[in-house]
Amino acid sequence: MDAIIAIVAVLLAVVVTFGLTYFYLETRSKSRMGSAQAEADRILAEAETRRRDAALEAKDEAIRLRGELDRELTLRRKEIERVEQRIEQKETAIDRKSAGLDDREAAVRAEELEIRRREQQARQAQDAAEQERARAVRELSASRAEAEREFAAVRADLQREVDEARGIQQRELERVAGLTADDAKQELVAEVEAEARAMGARRMHEIEQEVHAEADKRARKVLATTMQRIASDYVTESTVSVVPLPSDDMKGRIIGREGRNIRALEQATGVDLIVDDTPEAIMVSGFDPVRREIARRSLAKLLQDGRIHPARIEEVVNKCRLELEEVMREEGERIAYEANVPGLHPDLIKLLGRLKYRTSYGQNVLGHSLEVSLLATAIAAELGADVNVAKTAGLLHDIGKAVDHEVEGPHALIGADIAKRLGRSPKIVHAIAAHHGEEEPQTVEAFIVATADAISGARPGARREMVEAYVKRLEALEGVANSFDGVEKSFAIQAGREVRILVQPNGIDDLGASRLARDVAKKIEESLEYPGQIKITVIRETRAVEYAR
Repeated sequence: MDAIIAIVAVLLAVVVTFGLTYFYLETRSKSRMGSAQAEADRILAEAETRRRDAALEAKDEAIRLRGELDRELTLRRKEIERVEQRIEQKETAIDRKSAGLDDREAAVRAEELEIRRREQQARQAQDAAEQERARAVRELSASRAEAEREFAAVRADLQREVDEARGIQQRELERVAGLTADDAKQELVAEVEAEARAMGARRMHEIEQEVHAEADKRARKVLATTMQRIASDYVTESTVSVVPLPSDDMKGRIIGREGRNIRALEQATGVDLIVDDTPEAIMVSGFDPVRREIARRSLAKLLQDGRIHPARIEEVVNKCRLELEEVMREEGERIAYEANVPGLHPDLIKLLGRLKYRTSYGQNVLGHSLEVSLLATAIAAELGADVNVAKTAGLLHDIGKAVDHEVEGPHALIGADIAKRLGRSPKIVHAIAAHHGEEEPQTVEAFIVATADAISGARPGARREMVEAYVKRLEALEGVANSFDGVEKSFAIQAGREVRILVQPNGIDDLGASRLARDVAKKIEESLEYPGQIKITVIRETRAVEYAR
């Protein structure tokens, strides 16, 4: 039985060896076969034919051997089955069959040696084919080099002929045109330059329109998304506070004997008390809203208490001053909480609270600061900027207005210095300093804070200005527009938020109208101060008029 298994194993090994050999030969032949160039195909045809014949012969021989082995395996399988059936009865038959198997094994070994010999012959044939291919490639390379040399010589001859013909043609053209080549080049360059300038101006105008349209679209989207989330109330600016009186008799008590009470109150608070014919009312006038609020509270307490004399006035004023400082601190904490800006220095909280009694063009500065913080937060979130920097800088951007009457300089720089001294980061300090252009904005957050400040101040109804200043600003806008050449007339409309300019159609073309609008806007930015933004519209209109008689 062991001998039978060994024979079967040997046969299987022979079959596997033959299959691997065939696969190896086929794979090796294919891997070494590549595409040759057109010129090499002719030379390699004979070698390819010999290689194919050898491959076909090896394939036929392998097929034949595989058939013989399959038949032999089938016979041996049947023979083994018969031996197994008679093994218990005929031991001598087993010996005889074993001898036969030994003979067959010797034959199989002989066949294996024959296969190896044929494999070696096929390998030698393949090596010969490779050598033939290499020789053909060398011959092809030599032929190509020779052809390239001949082509270079022909091309040089043709180039000389072309240069000679071009020189003759150029001389003939110069004779006919009466111009030298340099003169003709200069005229051509001038014409091309003029045409290129015109095309460049048109293309620049188109690019500007595309860029402005895309920028306006994206800016409107961001600003609309931001502004829709913010709603604010506005406080009208005033330098006068009115204190109601229970009766007109109280006016005499407030004035006091020889005016000592009113003088004591004015001296303690730093404001002016206006006592006129207004029934049951007295007005408190002063440029400092904090002082005015202290005077209003003090006067209200004195009227409620009924004891009005200089000593009592001084006591009540001091008490109201302390109360107002506490109120301002609480307001600062409330605004910081609403803006979600924790960790502010106590002095910053106090200065924020002082902005409750500060107005700018009728807009309450503390409410404006909160609105700018919320707007800057929303814009920074939309643009992917640093939300914390934009939020904090927006809340503190007008902190300098709390002390601008005590310290010289622009409120933006004053606020930046205060924020720097009280531990704010350089980005926040820079955004505060740059929100009105005292410093050139260098960060995205600085631009965001300036934009949020302009949005808050430009809301309809947010700010107002005196009639005289308003009229002067409109006149200045029209004056700037009329200072340019080609302008027939200009009109400042929509409360000074738009300037429409009518130009002479014969003196300014369409591209010149675009340049004029840009130049007017730039000059307005440099020479005028105004809230919000101003739209410049240049109108170029050509009219043809005839009369039918």
